[in-house]
Amino acid sequence: MSIRKTFLDEFLLTIPSFTWLFVFFLIPTLIIFGYAFKPYDIYGGITEGWTLDTIKSLANPNYFLMIWRTLWLSSLTTLISVALALPIGYQLACTSKKLRQILLLLIVVPFWSSFLIRIFAWKTLLHPEGAFKQFLVWAHIVNADTSLLYNSGAVLLVMVYTYLPFAVFPIYAAASKFNFQLLEAAMDLGATRSRAFFHVLVPGIKKGIFTAVVMVFIPAIGAYVIPDLVGGSNSEMIGNKIAQRTFVERNLPQASALSALLALSVLIPMAGLSYLTSRSKQLESVARNKE
Repeated sequence: MSIRKTFLDEFLLTIPSFTWLFVFFLIPTLIIFGYAFKPYDIYGGITEGWTLDTIKSLANPNYFLMIWRTLWLSSLTTLISVALALPIGYQLACTSKKLRQILLLLIVVPFWSSFLIRIFAWKTLLHPEGAFKQFLVWAHIVNADTSLLYNSGAVLLVMVYTYLPFAVFPIYAAASKFNFQLLEAAMDLGATRSRAFFHVLVPGIKKGIFTAVVMVFIPAIGAYVIPDLVGGSNSEMIGNKIAQRTFVERNLPQASALSALLALSVLIPMAGLSYLTSRSKQLESVARNKE
């Protein structure tokens, strides 16, 4: 009876969350996938019936190039953000409480301003006539005709700046629970500080690192404001094309098909990674039982 009561209590507690996810996430996602098979209405809506023409149009080579650009920009943004967040999270976990609060406040402060204002600030900083560009030319780091704006490098820079805090916080949360005596023990046994960092700390906070990867990669792959403001025609990501199809051309089936393609490009690798992780855990469990 107690087990049944506990299950009922837990079920009642999770009903609001499941209802929220079902109504505002699952149903809209299914609607988007369904719209991808509807005929296009030139007045900005959809018509009756079903068609595969929109799905077939995704075979356009330009879409594959755009998806590839989206994937490598998002992956590189994630890699750089996590690489920068690892030492930051480590230092936050090791520093004193007073200094830690100040550093965390400095990381949060940019979120107090508008996202668009921060992007326009970068656009001003990277402007061809800006002081930063003039300094780089004066220091002979770049040429006078080098453009710091409207290229993939500018998009990558601003995306790393934007999503870096999303990597710092989960890594810091995991590092704050880590037993740092293990690092001292590794160094006492002859490991260098860097070797102890990568072979002891990093595996010990792998859950935080995985969370950081997800927190950065998912918003980065759907970004369209940053490429639209600081990127050029050769830096267009799939999010820009979805926004164009939705707000400019009012082609909802095409936008839905691209959204579904973007969702699948994220869900399939994550599902494969989840399967491989669970499979490795099962193999490790079987190996332990044999021992």
